[in-house]
Amino acid sequence: MREQDVLRRFLFEELGVRGEWVKLETSWQAAKKHQRGPHNVMRQLGQALAAVTMLSATVKFKGSMILQAQGDGDLKTLVAQCTHDRKIRGLVRSADAVTAGPLEQMFGHGRLVLTIEPENGEPYQGIVPLQGVGLANALETYFTQSEQLRTRLWLFANDTQAAGLLLQELPAQQNYRADWERIELLANTVTEQELMTLDCEPMLHRLFHEEKVRMFDPEPVMFKCVCSRQRLERTLRALGRADLENILKERGAIEVGCEFCSEQYHFDKVDVENLLADETITHESETRH
Repeated sequence: MREQDVLRRFLFEELGVRGEWVKLETSWQAAKKHQRGPHNVMRQLGQALAAVTMLSATVKFKGSMILQAQGDGDLKTLVAQCTHDRKIRGLVRSADAVTAGPLEQMFGHGRLVLTIEPENGEPYQGIVPLQGVGLANALETYFTQSEQLRTRLWLFANDTQAAGLLLQELPAQQNYRADWERIELLANTVTEQELMTLDCEPMLHRLFHEEKVRMFDPEPVMFKCVCSRQRLERTLRALGRADLENILKERGAIEVGCEFCSEQYHFDKVDVENLLADETITHESETRH
């Protein structure tokens, strides 16, 4: 049975190198369904989702990892998110036509931000300029500058699927430079067709058949949005009574749509009064304590 919507981690047992492989199909289609953009922009989104899925497995955390690329060019915003249990979602904002080319040509002057948002604890964020032939190059720069870990990524996406391969040196394994260079040289022979059509084990065998590679269990990946009415209520409370009443006066109700999954949320006057009353009760309770 063909592997799809799955992440595979692997380790070169005798070397200081680890790797990951991902193939997105149904999850990619579900994420893409809610976004609009030219084909070359959507391919960038597919690559970003493949990348953030693999990156989420390079660190231990409980929460979300967010990859955000933003610039002043025709491709304005690209966001890809993956939770610790491999639930993905993404969005793009661009002009109707975007000239294909290096990141600087598509995004203009911009930056790439990688954020880890743990369920408990402070977010961790790293930022690098949005430069290079593609997202893979920008992310490699991020790991070199922010993590001091040699990292290589190969990312591909088309209308039906997205795929990726990641190689990374293990921390404190600098004495493996010759091994790293050999593995990197072998991996550089991988083609888009191979990443898109081969399952993980046949592809690794083709690239590294002389190496001892340990495979880990497959991890399923699926599209799932984390938006909720409760989250939006917190956002609306933050606006304050005056702004909410002005919106109600102007429009009669507050309609909020999720940019990731197109879910629509409706708040009428009674809903707004209830959420403001809840805030008052919570505030009074905290004040009493």
